[in-house]
Amino acid sequence: MSRVTKDTEWSEAATSTHQEHPDVMDDDLSDAFSGFESDHEQNKDSIELELEKAVFGDKVGFHDRLENHRTVEDGLVSSAAHRPIVGKNVKGETQENLRDIADADLPLPARPDGDANSDTDESVAVWHDSDDDRIVVSLQANPRLRKLRAYEDEDLVNGRQYTKRLRRQFEQLNPVPLWVVQARAKKGPDNNPSQNTKVLPDSDSSEGEMLVDSDELSAPPLARILQQPGALLSSGTEISGGKRKLRPEVIDIQRTKDIGAAQPSAITSLEFHPSHPLIISSGPASTISMHHVSPHPPNPNPLLTSLHIRSTPLSTTVFQPLTGSRILFAGRRRYFHSWDLSTGRIDKVSGLYGHQSEQKTMERFKMSPCGRWMGLVGSRRSGGGLINVLDARTFQWIAEVRVESNGGIADFAWWGDGDGMTVIGKGGEAVEWDGRQRRIVGRWVDEGAIGTTGIAMGGRGSGARDLGGDRWVAVGSSSGIVNVYERKTWGSGKVPPRPKPRRVLDQLTTAISHLAFSPDGQLMTMASRLKRDALRLVHLPSCTVYRNWPTSSTPLGKITALAISPGSDLLAVANEQGKIRLWEIRA
Repeated sequence: MSRVTKDTEWSEAATSTHQEHPDVMDDDLSDAFSGFESDHEQNKDSIELELEKAVFGDKVGFHDRLENHRTVEDGLVSSAAHRPIVGKNVKGETQENLRDIADADLPLPARPDGDANSDTDESVAVWHDSDDDRIVVSLQANPRLRKLRAYEDEDLVNGRQYTKRLRRQFEQLNPVPLWVVQARAKKGPDNNPSQNTKVLPDSDSSEGEMLVDSDELSAPPLARILQQPGALLSSGTEISGGKRKLRPEVIDIQRTKDIGAAQPSAITSLEFHPSHPLIISSGPASTISMHHVSPHPPNPNPLLTSLHIRSTPLSTTVFQPLTGSRILFAGRRRYFHSWDLSTGRIDKVSGLYGHQSEQKTMERFKMSPCGRWMGLVGSRRSGGGLINVLDARTFQWIAEVRVESNGGIADFAWWGDGDGMTVIGKGGEAVEWDGRQRRIVGRWVDEGAIGTTGIAMGGRGSGARDLGGDRWVAVGSSSGIVNVYERKTWGSGKVPPRPKPRRVLDQLTTAISHLAFSPDGQLMTMASRLKRDALRLVHLPSCTVYRNWPTSSTPLGKITALAISPGSDLLAVANEQGKIRLWEIRA
């Protein structure tokens, strides 16, 4: 018999036996497996259940936590209260009612009236979060978000518009990297939108010593800047209209909104535009800022544009006189820059051929009021010192003015008509240089000069015509004394060698760093940067100091720059903290 036949017979016999005696068979199997554990779940005590819930959780707790997690994800964190709130669509429906709706069928928020939310990006985004269309952010609730408003009454915007405005605000406050500007330029004008901030490369790395280089540098033209939203809309806005006559001893002056936020460094140069209500400022931070002078809400004195020059701390920044079509700026370098506001072109002027040894730095210069000449204080002190005169259009060397004075040149001032200048040395020796004759026409010495620090001229039109027509000349010293001279009787060949000052002002006790006359000739300012709040206003022609301003509570700080507007109705004062204070001169 084969093995298969035997196995079959044995299986049939076992089956018949189980059918005849089922109980006996089951008992035998139970006895055989009596040593093994049962598959049935054992009863758990309370301690084991609590540990299991703490580690693994339970069904009820899992669903509750999942629901809370979804609510927090769908909610918006309020920056005012710093707590999560449930986002809502414009119709007031909560996210809870929209979870079962497909993204394509979600309702879009209704746009408020006006153009605030109607602006769209020129480039189409590859992907955006659909939740941004359902979130609504209030621009009125948080004071820090009010700067994002397009108009005063605007309040609610959706998430996508909120993101766009944050990006736009960031781009306005931070310079555009140079590699971005170069990449956009390669793509062409269609992909190179105008920017409010321009970055110049490191000037120290420029190649060669060409007279004018950096042809590829450019910035937005002034016309394009003024056409941007929120910029200047008219050619001039005056705070107070009509010419007024100032009275002596007491002045009516009112503080207005500060110009911009505090800058990262002290402001060493400050100047108003000759025709537009604009003001530029610069300092060691290597950035030129241009603000619109409009101290009225909701956005007083907004920033229009800025220009950053790497590795070039700026000392002097001025507008082109009369037209204001260019900005010239320089630091302690062998070059300076010219920014053409009509085209946006920025040129770098390097070196004075034949005068390199005498002009090692171009940080100190002044433009003539007529706009034809540019005077540079030479770095050479042997023989007293010198001034190099350049053509303001071509930047070619024209002439030089030398002064025999110990310690070199302290300062110089152009005549009111721009046809000459007065140069004074640190020892008090002054010369009158006539640009038409290209020679010195007079010499005189400041009375009691002890370390002369500065000179300024004012009162144009009421002085000697042969010497520019200026009536007043003020000379400051290291002791804080300011001598005010009247030049009515002076003339070519009639300059007194030792003139007597009309008034000696001794209100300040530290070295005079700033002297300026108002364009109408009724006011003179004198200040020192070595002491806090060291500024005084002087009335002309009485030559008396105003006694009611500044007061002990006037927030001047250590003054580093000041400027008077062309209308003689605004006074801007900058300090070491990088702040620009603005006052309105009323009467």
